[in-house]
Amino acid sequence: MSSCGKYKPNESGKNSWSQEEAFEKLTTFCAYQERCPWEIRRKLYEKGITDEKAEQLIEELIAEEFVNEERYARAFARGKFRLKKWGRNRIRMELKMREISEELIRKGLSEIHPEEYYDTLLSQTEKKWESTHESDSFKKKYKVTQYLMTRGFEMDLVKEAIECLDSQ
Repeated sequence: MSSCGKYKPNESGKNSWSQEEAFEKLTTFCAYQERCPWEIRRKLYEKGITDEKAEQLIEELIAEEFVNEERYARAFARGKFRLKKWGRNRIRMELKMREISEELIRKGLSEIHPEEYYDTLLSQTEKKWESTHESDSFKKKYKVTQYLMTRGFEMDLVKEAIECLDSQ
């Protein structure tokens, strides 16, 4: 875990949680929205709870079904695609960062329907194309491509979408 920024553990003991209080707070934290063990560890780290205590709390949350990595991966992929318009590559990278297994990442990405994915890519391409004020066609294509790649869309699909738009 990083010790940078706001994620420094609580060294003063102020605002630290007891084991029972931690479990109660974490059930609320997990009931509000899907969480993965990585997010819970980070939250516990902020409160000064690490190692065995943290793992024990996470195991309890998993046993009580407050935490389920497959459910999390599916919800994460659906949400980031539909709300933030992220592509598969970005979603995969974010899930890997959260220490989700490749198998569960694949299950999560299966929530994205190919037609809806391509339609979203086309609408994002069109939006960016119209908002990019560049007279040089090559530079405009480059900027739109870079934007879509950072959003996590695959290069071959991005090229196809830009060609489709450019030929109109």
